[in-house]
Amino acid sequence: MTSYALIGAAGYIAPRHMRAIAETGGNLLVAYDPNDSVGILDSHFPDAQFFTEFEQFDRHIDQIRRSGRAIDFAAICSPNYLHDAHCRFAMRAGADAICEKPLVLDPASIDGLAQIERDTGRKISTILQLRLHPAIIALRERFANSNKRHKVELTYITSRGQWYHASWKGEEGKSGGVAMNIGVHFFDMLSFVFGGVSRNEAHLREPERAAGSLECERADVSWFLSINRNDLPESVRGKKTTFRSIKVDGEEIEFSEGFTDLHTRSYEEILAGRGFGLDDVRTSIDIVSDFRGLPITKANGVHPFAIKANRP
Repeated sequence: MTSYALIGAAGYIAPRHMRAIAETGGNLLVAYDPNDSVGILDSHFPDAQFFTEFEQFDRHIDQIRRSGRAIDFAAICSPNYLHDAHCRFAMRAGADAICEKPLVLDPASIDGLAQIERDTGRKISTILQLRLHPAIIALRERFANSNKRHKVELTYITSRGQWYHASWKGEEGKSGGVAMNIGVHFFDMLSFVFGGVSRNEAHLREPERAAGSLECERADVSWFLSINRNDLPESVRGKKTTFRSIKVDGEEIEFSEGFTDLHTRSYEEILAGRGFGLDDVRTSIDIVSDFRGLPITKANGVHPFAIKANRP
């Protein structure tokens, strides 16, 4: 049976990893989080050891290793700015890492992690779940051999309350900002479907919103991201808290459903040796890292949601 440790057990995304571990026949031996609101463990792994101090967690991992048992994987669900350090810890403890997005905030950190992979013989896999979404796979196949450039409009609005700004997610140095925290897997999806990026422009960069445009190999993309519920379209406001939309050449691509089991699918692929590694994640991290340093422009291709809000 595959054995796991979990870092960040009290986080928002951790239950999806617990479910994925359980549904793929794994066993969670030990979990860590500085916060102790982790009763969700009882739903899947009531016998898992739990620590609120990293030093005790580290010692327990070492005791497991010295006893002749093994932690095969460390699932990392900690705040974004800690992913790099926790991946390093996992590999040096003799485990492969399964890390939530974004893998790192700085592209240079990818090279450092690659070196530790080589030094330890361990591997990092990251969760790029949209690559496994049936609608996105179909979209990629549909446009893989297209000889024309396409116009793509991506909109993602997911409401967050005032707590967001009081948490690490509201600190750009810890989360990477809205574009990184809620957008990085969409940028990965866009390059996955439409090819590499040759131009990157910033049209809006605020604590709750971001917008820009990308020139991909096969498409010109305008995108808008927001955590402000006032940006939700009138048609869904008061009914839903999240709005996702991809339009290709004016055609709406339906992908609003099918998200709930993508972490389990991700684990299945990782266990089969088909996980997404460091090379896969580089393009999306580069996109957001570049975006943070770009001047705000009012070029052509500004997303209509940004225009509607008088931004830019």
